[in-house]
Amino acid sequence: MRKILFAMLLIAATACSDKPVLPAALPAPIQTFVKHNFPTQTIMYAEKDLDWFWYKYDVTLADGTQISFDTDNVWDKVDGHLLPVPAQLIPPTIATFVNTNYPVVAIVKIDKESYGYEVELANQLEMKFNKQGALMEMDD
Repeated sequence: MRKILFAMLLIAATACSDKPVLPAALPAPIQTFVKHNFPTQTIMYAEKDLDWFWYKYDVTLADGTQISFDTDNVWDKVDGHLLPVPAQLIPPTIATFVNTNYPVVAIVKIDKESYGYEVELANQLEMKFNKQGALMEMDD
């Protein structure tokens, strides 16, 4: 019984891990995304996060921006850490709402969620939007 339990713990420990990845070894869609949306930045660090039956990639750019990609190599979260998120990544209805109500405050983080999007502004105001881009919640 102990051997079975030990084997199960060993499998569990190795099934969930983060493995560094060379930028050139990242999947092509991720490399293309970074080159298109962050043309002046280079990838400083990347890792593949393995969790049982799925994986994701996390990438850190030279300016500190962090990007997460899902199992399909599609961006899931962009965190600029006070740097603006590229405008082309923000759904138009969300961009319009933020530009109308907070014209001089940049969106510095956007996170895709099952209900829609969560964004954070440079003034640390957090907002949740549904999939249609309607504001659901705001928190400071």
